[in-house]
Amino acid sequence: MDSGLPGFFSPEEPFSSSWRHPRSTRTLPLSGESSQNRPLRSSQHLENYVANKDKTPDAEIQEVGDKAVMEAGLEAVAVEVASPAPSPAGAAEAAEKKPPVDITKLKVEKSCSRGLAGWLSSSRISLAITSYQTGRVYLVGSDKAGRVSFFERIFERAMGIVGNAQRMYLGGLYQLWRFENVLRPNEIIHGQFDKCYVPRNAQTIGDLDIHELGICKNGKVVFVNTKYSCIAELSQTHSFKAIWKPDFISKIAPEDRCHLNGLAMVDGAPKYVTAVCKSDAVDGWRDRRHDGGVVIDMDTNEIVCEGLSMPHSPRWANGKLWVLNAGTGHLGWVDFKTKSFVPLAFFPGFLRGLSIVGNIAAVGLSKPRNKRFEGLQLDAELNKRDVEPWCGVQIVSLTNGDVQHWIRFEGDISEIFDISFLPNVRNPMMVGLRTPEIRDLITFETELKKEEVTP
Repeated sequence: MDSGLPGFFSPEEPFSSSWRHPRSTRTLPLSGESSQNRPLRSSQHLENYVANKDKTPDAEIQEVGDKAVMEAGLEAVAVEVASPAPSPAGAAEAAEKKPPVDITKLKVEKSCSRGLAGWLSSSRISLAITSYQTGRVYLVGSDKAGRVSFFERIFERAMGIVGNAQRMYLGGLYQLWRFENVLRPNEIIHGQFDKCYVPRNAQTIGDLDIHELGICKNGKVVFVNTKYSCIAELSQTHSFKAIWKPDFISKIAPEDRCHLNGLAMVDGAPKYVTAVCKSDAVDGWRDRRHDGGVVIDMDTNEIVCEGLSMPHSPRWANGKLWVLNAGTGHLGWVDFKTKSFVPLAFFPGFLRGLSIVGNIAAVGLSKPRNKRFEGLQLDAELNKRDVEPWCGVQIVSLTNGDVQHWIRFEGDISEIFDISFLPNVRNPMMVGLRTPEIRDLITFETELKKEEVTP
């Protein structure tokens, strides 16, 4: 039986080079890889502009993910796909005729800057990217052949993602997922992947419109519960445990009053959040998209920045609080003295998703859609620069705001939600829910002596 994925073995065929250890046993082939022999491409010249001539040829992109193996057993799920708005007269008729979209059949085209593979490889870093609109998680790394590797998995309404070389958390439609890497240093699987993230836990939390996530220093995961306008953590018994709410929110209710959305961690604790406005009424944020946005200090409940347009993704790095002023298309930082936003760079898209390593940031761009995002200052900025909006990721220097590398998605995708750098990860993969590996990749720990473990 063919799994449909390159490099994946057939359960009906023998495989070689199986690796076993008395304290951690695998049933899929692994191979050791010496760090001295690991192929690296030298970092190429960093382009300071985005142009079609810098586009990576298709031959330099490797794609692996949920395709044929995901088609069986999945029901069609309704998702938002960008399309022209129907006329008022035909809106009702169009709604009746429009069938649900099968997220396994969506077509997504990928392109990237020419120097991306070399930069990922020389930096020994990868990216995790989510798109709730298409239910996709993309793990972007570099392979031995010097190509950019796109590993794709389907998780319905994939939202906030945060992780490192060992563990990853992902917020979905009604579950919060925990993935663990089962490979040791210098081990690879399927001849190429140096990290293999396996879904170990999916806690059912219900449809909370979960947004961004954070991992505390005690190991607990916290998340933005947008539907209930609060910051929450997991509960052993209930859907969630509320641990903080803005002072202006009078009640924990399923009303998405202020569109609380972003979370910044400082020293392993939740510290700053973003909200579209200070509304205390159901869905009140939609009328305050232009300039009602705020950044709030969770410890003091002080508003440390205001007058923003749909702010997202606050991040503390290098002694500054960075934030995406999504409705204008700007990345910048908070001036605490004036409680104002200081822009660093403009990006052609609605901004969501920010990850920072050192002095480099990855910024997520989405295409504005329907009445919720249109009509913002972003429209005027795009027209002024004579540029079309992007869906993708741009990697930028926080020193001067220059774009160094980029990834662009086209086709049946128009929105990105979150991004997480994965340091010390070269070429990651993720075990899917409907692939042979979810059954056959078995590892275990043991306290038995070596001779007591069955080979």
